[in-house]
Amino acid sequence: MIDPSTLSDREIVARTAWGEARNQGVEGMQGVINVIFNRAELHWQGETTARGVCLHRKQFDCWLPGDPNLPKLLAVTDADPQYAEALQLADSAFDGTLADITGGADSYEVEGTGAYWGVGLTPSAQIGDQDFYVTRKIRS
Repeated sequence: MIDPSTLSDREIVARTAWGEARNQGVEGMQGVINVIFNRAELHWQGETTARGVCLHRKQFDCWLPGDPNLPKLLAVTDADPQYAEALQLADSAFDGTLADITGGADSYEVEGTGAYWGVGLTPSAQIGDQDFYVTRKIRS
């Protein structure tokens, strides 16, 4: 298995998108990457980089010790077509050419799970079975 500290920022973002939303297709992974970059712009939890956002404690379940996706995301290679797509999406995000299909969302949840932070909020986008939310204003 790969040590996350040896991975590039591109790989961390792509693995996060793959680990969180590969079952949601390309748009679902794009939505996760949009959230990552929106959080970096917000300085979410003090993080100002996409890598920092992804690896910040308890932010993305796929990076939690004991999560069944963690060994998978550490082992995946670009031979996996979905991971190859996630890498392309990450490249576009770092190039500044990835469209934000979430309406500026900084958070998301699987539809109907009722996360405490989403109470009273209207989703800014729905992609697959994920609802995306704007919980904070993006810095201008």
